[in-house]
Amino acid sequence: MSETVIAQQIDSEPAEPQEQRVTPLELFLDLVFVLAITQVTGYVSHDPTWSRLAEGLAILAVAWWVWSAYAWLGNTSGSDEGITRVVLMAAAAGMLIASLAVPHAFGSDGLLFGIAILVVRTIHLGAYTLIARSRGDRDLGHMVGVLAQSVLPASILLVIAGTQDGVTQGVLWAAALTVDYGGLAVRGTRGWTVQAGHFAERHGLIIIIALGESVVSLGVASTGIDLTAGVVTAALLGIVVVGAMWWAYFDVVALVAERKLRGATPADRVVMARDSYTYLHLPMVTGIVVFAVGVKVTLEDPSADLATVPAVALCGGVALYLLALSTFKRRNIGSFNQPRLVATAVLIGLVPLATLLPALLSLALVALTVVLLIAYEVTRYAATRDRVRHAV
Repeated sequence: MSETVIAQQIDSEPAEPQEQRVTPLELFLDLVFVLAITQVTGYVSHDPTWSRLAEGLAILAVAWWVWSAYAWLGNTSGSDEGITRVVLMAAAAGMLIASLAVPHAFGSDGLLFGIAILVVRTIHLGAYTLIARSRGDRDLGHMVGVLAQSVLPASILLVIAGTQDGVTQGVLWAAALTVDYGGLAVRGTRGWTVQAGHFAERHGLIIIIALGESVVSLGVASTGIDLTAGVVTAALLGIVVVGAMWWAYFDVVALVAERKLRGATPADRVVMARDSYTYLHLPMVTGIVVFAVGVKVTLEDPSADLATVPAVALCGGVALYLLALSTFKRRNIGSFNQPRLVATAVLIGLVPLATLLPALLSLALVALTVVLLIAYEVTRYAATRDRVRHAV
């Protein structure tokens, strides 16, 4: 499907009036999740090994699923009214404890982490149950019951995992994630509804928050070290990459996705929301967080070459982000973004070089790749981009 045809489809799609928008209270909850993201970045970068990376990604996957659950709740309930206000405050408190436990979630604080997640998710199910009963919505009540059949077992598995260590603990974490993520895919979405504007905005904001955390990582990594020319250059290159990642999502992709979500039938809209946002935004956020790990290690000594895991993080994080964006387009529009797939392949190809070159040069090559990608897209699709961005 050509870019011109896509723009014509978007022009003809109606907007939904009087949708709720993201509230300050939802943003307050998001700030607590930022702490979890920051903790994951610090946890992996402190000792960048394969096991640490796997554990960090598992923690991030749990945190993302909890955040997604509350994104759906806010989309359903009107998130700054009535009982939902109290629910989000309580969830923020529980998630704060879970975030504080992140550095030792696979160690001494594993049980605390599991209990905090169980409490936060139980609060979520309770709030949904109250909403369904207050509205007399049997379909929603049924779906909450179905949701509980995966949420509660997965959360209990995490609690049990907190009492174990080694291989047993890893298996329990894997089982918990499989039950959680697989439950939504297997049991379907009948009974759910989605307000397109709110849902798209909420996920766009979490992308901004994740990108902002990458900037914070630059600042944290530079604390206590001399601001040499190499460190300053690395910081500037890091912000160039973060800016390009922002551009890749918000310049056109976010607009197209929201309009496609609005134009879908109610049933298709829920499935699209699940696939495009709940599932596919996770690798986007993961890519941002993983890149932040690589940048933190780079800033510690820009002249040194990178070990394998930091090299994978530096190049592979951005590659994963671009791949997820291209898959996002495939899910919503029906075709992959070819230039972004090429950039993804280039970034993956840079990983072996990044273990041989100075870290600063590796970061420069990553920045060059994404800048050239953005420049090509802006030039090649200028007319389509203008139509999408200024569609009435």
